[in-house]
Amino acid sequence: MGTFCSVIKFENLQELKRLCHWGPIIALGVIAICSTMAMIDSVLWYWPLHTTGGSVNFIMLINWTVMILYNYFNAMFIGPGFVPLGWKPEDSQDSMYLQYCKVCQAHKAPRSHHCRKCNRCVMKMDHHCPWINNCCGYQNHASFTLFLLLAPLGCIHAAFIFVMTMYTQLYNRLSFGWNTVKIDMSAARRDPLPIIPFGLAAFAATLFALGLALGTTIAVGMLFFIQMKIILGNKTSIESWIEEKAKDRIQYYQLDEVFVFPYDMGSRWKNFKQVFTWSGVPEGDGLAWPVREGCHRYSLTIEQLKQKADKRIRSVRYRVIEDYSGACCPLNKGIKTFFTSPCTEEPRIRLQKGEFILATRGLRYWLYGDKILDDAFVEGVSRIRGWFPRNCVEKCPCDAETDQVPEGEKKNR
Repeated sequence: MGTFCSVIKFENLQELKRLCHWGPIIALGVIAICSTMAMIDSVLWYWPLHTTGGSVNFIMLINWTVMILYNYFNAMFIGPGFVPLGWKPEDSQDSMYLQYCKVCQAHKAPRSHHCRKCNRCVMKMDHHCPWINNCCGYQNHASFTLFLLLAPLGCIHAAFIFVMTMYTQLYNRLSFGWNTVKIDMSAARRDPLPIIPFGLAAFAATLFALGLALGTTIAVGMLFFIQMKIILGNKTSIESWIEEKAKDRIQYYQLDEVFVFPYDMGSRWKNFKQVFTWSGVPEGDGLAWPVREGCHRYSLTIEQLKQKADKRIRSVRYRVIEDYSGACCPLNKGIKTFFTSPCTEEPRIRLQKGEFILATRGLRYWLYGDKILDDAFVEGVSRIRGWFPRNCVEKCPCDAETDQVPEGEKKNR
């Protein structure tokens, strides 16, 4: 019993460490500032204990905060769900349709992907979100999307309170002079009349909170619409990218085939219910998924294998001609390289002159690829891959003759 309790405490402690990251610190900071200032300003503008409207306004504010934090912490701590270590399909013949993860020592279940940040294969992975310091996937997709909906709604309510508070306070000051510190007209009906200061510091704090609320409404609101579009197609962000690459692959090789996304149930409502349920528990087990009529059970994973093979063919070998420290925004590699650093949490890799890189995709001033390691050192060493500046490498002569272009580079030209 004691051992069990110690394991639970250890796991909880490990989960609490997710809070020690710039994403949750900023997100919770914004929530705290907007919520606190909205409650303070609602007292100044619309006294909650005097009228029914004021009470409803204040209760709604508290309700927004509770629901936002509830879904935020659910998305963070419940997590997406991981493919069990060592997992393999029940029918051993199905292994030919699946990729194998060397890190997890398991086959990748349909719709799962390995996350380098979490260091596990994530069930129905959508993306790794730095704001919750966790992946968004099978188990927490609904909570994450509800957070994206509730945060803008709460911020719109808070922004309205900020505007009305500043308006009434400025109106009172213009009416009675800058030396008055009495509260606005809604408070004038109270007996005795309270005296609450609203100086320049309070005005600046409210204005700052208003900026945060409006910025959050726009940024998070856009993410919500993107997520809903994906959910109504019963896809994830990664699967949308796979579908796009499938069309590009077919067009590139002029193949006589059509890729049909297998998990679209044919109805937006049916797709919606795959994520949102009354019980709060998503449908299925995260490992096996129903497919639409006429599609193979492993249509998507088969397409992934084709794309992986195609990536090897279209990849380009480069030789390192200049050392690179692995800095995110290197100052010594040129102004354009500095300001066009890829906006992603994907790693950068250190380069030493004379090494070889196999590039698989790229931008105008950056490339992404794997280091080509000697056979003697490959065993027991995970892949070393990431972004690096284009001006640190040169194309090998053998690949220059074939005129191959890394995947994604054509679109940037």
